Amino acid sequence: MSDAKAKPISAAAAALHEKAYVIDGLNFQSDGSTGVLKAGGVNAVNVTVSGLNADFEETCDQVVEWLHRCEQPGAEWRVIRQVSDFQAAREAGQIGLIMGWQNMRPIADKLQRLWLFHKLGVRVMQLTYNERNFLGDGCLETNDGGLSLLGRKAVAEMNALGIVVDLSHVGEKACLEAASISTRPVLLTHANAKAVSNVPRNKTDAVIKAVAATGGLIGVSVYGPMCWDGDPAHRPSLRDFLRHLDHIVGLVGHDHVALGTDFPAVRDLAAVGSIIEMTLNRYPAAISKYAAAFGNDVRTRYLAECSSLADLPRVTAALLDHGWKPAQIEAFLGGNYLRVLAQIWGGPAA
Repeated sequence: MSDAKAKPISAAAAALHEKAYVIDGLNFQSDGSTGVLKAGGVNAVNVTVSGLNADFEETCDQVVEWLHRCEQPGAEWRVIRQVSDFQAAREAGQIGLIMGWQNMRPIADKLQRLWLFHKLGVRVMQLTYNERNFLGDGCLETNDGGLSLLGRKAVAEMNALGIVVDLSHVGEKACLEAASISTRPVLLTHANAKAVSNVPRNKTDAVIKAVAATGGLIGVSVYGPMCWDGDPAHRPSLRDFLRHLDHIVGLVGHDHVALGTDFPAVRDLAAVGSIIEMTLNRYPAAISKYAAAFGNDVRTRYLAECSSLADLPRVTAALLDHGWKPAQIEAFLGGNYLRVLAQIWGGPAA
C-alpha cells in the first residue's frame, strides 16, 4: 500500500475492479515482468516498446525482443493485434501487450516503415515526444509550428493501416491539425486538462474537444506533475485526479475518457531511475518545479495514494465514492478503449 493513511477498499470496489476489463493507455517502461500489473488488476496495456528517442535499428531490436518474449512457452504476454485478442489474453491468463511508441523517430522520413511496423504488431504511435521531429512539433516547443507535410501524410497512412494516432506529447497546433484531418478516432493515451493544471504536458479544452470530436479518448493520468495544483505543500492526490476527470467529462462526456497512468511496469523501480533523471534534465519546463517540491524519486512522481500499478483498485474505489455508476467506471477502465480501438483497428469490440 502506498499510503498508510489510505482507507481500505470496499468489497464493492474490489469486485467491480476485478470484473472490469482494465486497459492502461500507457506504461512508459516494462522489463517483461507482470507481477505489478496483475496486482493492479490490469488486463492489457500500451507499453512503450522502444526507447523514447530510439532510431530505426534500435526500435527493430526492441520490437523483436518483445515478439520473442511473447512466443516463449508459458508466455505471460500476448501481442494485441486486433480487438478479439483482448479476450483471448484474459482467458489465457495473459497480459495483453499493445505495442506502442512515444516518438515516431524510427520512421524518419520513410513512411513505408509504417507498413513494416504494423506487420510486426505495433498498433499505437505518438507523433512526437515533446520536441520537434520530422512530423511536427512537440508540446515543449516554444514555436508550436504544427504538423509538417510529412506529418499530415503520416496521419493519413496510419489511418489507412489502422495504427492509433497518439497525441499525448504533441504540440497544441499539431494536435488540432491531426484531429482535423484524421478519418479515424485519435487518442490522448496519457494527458490531463490544462484548465485544471496549467503545465505544458496537459491539453487545452480545444484539444480535448477536438479529440473527442473524432470519436477519440482522453487517457487521464495519475502522473503527479499533470495533476498538481502548483502548491509545493500539496502533493497531488486522487482528489486532484478526480478534478481532471470532472472537467474532462464535463467537456466531452463519459464516452471519451479512459485510463492512462504513465506508470512503469518493472520488478525494481531503480531500473527506471535513468529515465526519471533524463526527463528532469532534458525537459525541465515539464518537471523541475514539481521535482523541487517533492523530489525526483519515481514514486513521488505519482499520486500519494496511487504511486504504483498495484494501487489501481484505489482509482475504482475513488470513482465509486465520487458517485460514478458501475457501468461508467467499467467504460473508463477499459470499455471505452475496446469500443474505440475496434473503430481504429477494425473488428467488433471485445
